Amino acid sequence: MHENVTVKQRVNAPVEKVWNALTDKAQMKEWYFDISDFELGIHNELNFFEPGDEKKYHHHGEILELIPNEKLKHTWSYPEFSKEKTIVKWELEKDGDETVVTVTHKGLENFAHLGKDFQKESFQQGWNEILGKSLKEFVEK
Repeated sequence: MHENVTVKQRVNAPVEKVWNALTDKAQMKEWYFDISDFELGIHNELNFFEPGDEKKYHHHGEILELIPNEKLKHTWSYPEFSKEKTIVKWELEKDGDETVVTVTHKGLENFAHLGKDFQKESFQQGWNEILGKSLKEFVEK
């Protein structure tokens, strides 16, 4: 069984503004994660930790697909805990002056053995918060 999370959010901002928020590391730091090594480009790798000083979970990714103002797809893994990887796909769809943002996180069954922090429900809650609150508030201000 494949465990995926899909979250869709309409934001009152043009697609270009949302794309910049998603791909500019200075802007990302304000609403998402501090990804200091983020550089937009196929096969570029990214590394980051959850917010705060605990630095409990090292996140690693590699950019797999890139269509400006439309799609960003990358792997998502926790190399200190598992060799398994998942895929996160961000899709932006222009709708008048607004943008519909869809995030799909595929392959979460690969993390099931890591415990409750890595269950589908945790990712569902996290993505709902990131899209429905953090990103929405950032691009609408």
